[in-house]
Amino acid sequence: MLVYRITQTKFASLLFAPGFAGRWNSENERMIYTAGSASLACLEVLAHKSGSALNSGKFSMAMIEFPEDLVVEEIKLSGLQRLNAEWFKVLHYPITQKLGNKWLSETSSMILKVPSAIVDREYNYLLNPAHPDFSKIKVLDITAFNFDSRLKLDI
Repeated sequence: MLVYRITQTKFASLLFAPGFAGRWNSENERMIYTAGSASLACLEVLAHKSGSALNSGKFSMAMIEFPEDLVVEEIKLSGLQRLNAEWFKVLHYPITQKLGNKWLSETSSMILKVPSAIVDREYNYLLNPAHPDFSKIKVLDITAFNFDSRLKLDI
């Protein structure tokens, strides 16, 4: 299976998790965020960076492959909606962080499929770099990526 990640070019070849807090992990919990499509990867970055940050950096898209036989756990949209109908709001990060942190600590799989908070019918794939299967994933390709200035007014 292929997943996509857009990051600053200097980090594009690295499958490194810095441990910054995000929707699915608390501070110092290491997790790599990827998207199920190139366009979703773009939207996810746009949602989290200002136009000036997008304009000031050089970005690349990494195409990452993992074997089809790896276990992929999934957090379903319906389950999140049962926990809180507004799970996607930043205010409710603690809900999703608790789920992600639990998944990381259990190391039951290397991949967690989660609905995107931007397009909840599409999926992000979270990678656990501490899992024994982590060495099975590969960066297949890296290409320069430019954010179209029409996507953010202040680029």
